[in-house]
Amino acid sequence: MAETAETPQRSVRVVLFGLMIAMLLAMLDNMIIGTAMPTIVGELGGLEHLSWVVTAYTLATAASTPVWGKLGDLYGRKGIFMSSIVIFLIGSALSGMAQDMGQLIAFRAVQGLGAGGLIVGVMAIIGDLIPPRERGKYQGMMAGVMAVAMIGGPLVGGYITDNWGWRWSFYINLPLGVVALFMISAVLHLPKKQIKTSIDYLGTVLLTVGITSLVLLTTWGGNQYEWGSPQILGLLVLGVAALAGFLYVETRVAEPVIPLHIFHSRNFSLISVIGFLVGFVMFGAMTFLPLFQQIVQGASATNSGLLLLPLLLSMMVVSLIAGRVTTQTGKYKIFPIVGGGLMTVGLYLLSTMDTGTSRFVSGVWMAVLGAGMGFLMQITMLIAQNSVEMKDMGVGSSSSTLFRTIGGSFGVALFGAIFTHQVQNTMTDRLGEAAAGAGSGAAQMDPAGLAKLAPPVKDAYLHAVAGGTHHVFLWGAVVSVIGFLLAFFVKEIPLRSAPTAPSTEEAVAAVEVV
Repeated sequence: MAETAETPQRSVRVVLFGLMIAMLLAMLDNMIIGTAMPTIVGELGGLEHLSWVVTAYTLATAASTPVWGKLGDLYGRKGIFMSSIVIFLIGSALSGMAQDMGQLIAFRAVQGLGAGGLIVGVMAIIGDLIPPRERGKYQGMMAGVMAVAMIGGPLVGGYITDNWGWRWSFYINLPLGVVALFMISAVLHLPKKQIKTSIDYLGTVLLTVGITSLVLLTTWGGNQYEWGSPQILGLLVLGVAALAGFLYVETRVAEPVIPLHIFHSRNFSLISVIGFLVGFVMFGAMTFLPLFQQIVQGASATNSGLLLLPLLLSMMVVSLIAGRVTTQTGKYKIFPIVGGGLMTVGLYLLSTMDTGTSRFVSGVWMAVLGAGMGFLMQITMLIAQNSVEMKDMGVGSSSSTLFRTIGGSFGVALFGAIFTHQVQNTMTDRLGEAAAGAGSGAAQMDPAGLAKLAPPVKDAYLHAVAGGTHHVFLWGAVVSVIGFLLAFFVKEIPLRSAPTAPSTEEAVAAVEVV
């Protein structure tokens, strides 16, 4: 009997290992590519299109996420998930073979389409297999994978680029993806679904147009184009119109890509907003913390992954602890409240940094912020999944992921505008109108370039960057307070001890060892 009981549990662990590899693929890719980009531009050219290498990937991921979730609900999770892995690997192989920047951007979009399915597929399959009462510790493991990707990605990317060439930054995905495909194919056996229904093509198109418009608006606004320019205003009108049309269509079709009834749950609606705010703050912090440490504290850009180690380790450890406590007690409401409070405090502490702040002090403040994120990252997904029926597990997971992704896009864009404005104002105050444009290159200035500046300009620049990050984190703390207050209204609905539709035994038996 002991051997019989051990076998399905071992099978679950094998499947989870495959899922962790898939999550690592999605998270690691952007981290590795970031380090390789200078070499890529040096070989392929196209510096003016550099941002599109990242934007194309992010855009395709955000737009495809809800579609993947719905397809999994309709036609079965396993086949759809494996399809997303295959598409991601095709995009990786093509990206490695790109001969110019235009090809690379197009192939990165293919990668992004697959990545959207990887992220939501992992969370939805965990939702299918693991009861909500036990799910916290497994989702905490996924948060650990994210932290490992963020820490190791830049280091791995630098090593691969220096020793194997930048194309292997993409090719490295192929063996990992094949392992994940084999493990999922051989071990995971979920019931096949045969639902005869029409796909919500119109809703899918409208949602894609709406998401694309919003992501481009926040990416280009204040950067490529002025916020009040016809291009940005046109994107705003197009995005609002597309999303309004999407909401109308979703109330009319038989199988909407995002069923609006899932928002009837107060917990789901609240946690979606909180997830949006977490993404807003998290991606903003991850963008400007390395900038502060490289420019103001003189840290090396080569070790940019290690600069965030206090934040990422804190996030990983706290997420694992929160997951295990949730599994043991079934209680979870306290975590969004504590997480929101710690995140607010951490952001405020980071806003106090100036040109005299040591790396140790900034590391402690980052650890506080990371602890807040750790309490929120996976618990928000757990609450979202516990708030929907099993038939909506895919769209529930994808919608939660989508809100966090869109929040991150808004956060980076708006914080970027605040930062640039403050840097330009400080440079102007210290050096006069002639230096007002110097702040526009803040994100591209490295320590080597900083060392070449005249002492008065360098001093003004350091204070300008410190002032810019002060405003970014202060506004981040204000945004975080909203999430903290909303967390008090989350209702602690008991976590299901089984995935609802099947029993616990059936959920475990869905996985078999061949």
